[in-house]
Amino acid sequence: MSSLSFVALVVLGPLIDVAFLLLLLVIGLIIIILLAKVFLFILPAGIIALVVWFLTGSVFWAGVAFLVVALISLLKR
Repeated sequence: MSSLSFVALVVLGPLIDVAFLLLLLVIGLIIIILLAKVFLFILPAGIIALVVWFLTGSVFWAGVAFLVVALISLLKR
């Protein structure tokens, strides 16, 4: 191994590590943002479904309420 390739490995090794770290950080932030958006989309429908389930005791009607609120939320966007 020549000394030039060793120097290139010593210099570029940490730079490649930092580049991969930044890439993974960006990917992680994108995943967190997407999960937050999905959670905020499901939250109102889930709350309404929970209220319907408490009032009626029926899982069927709670599911219908969830789907209706989710559909309205989709159409609103």
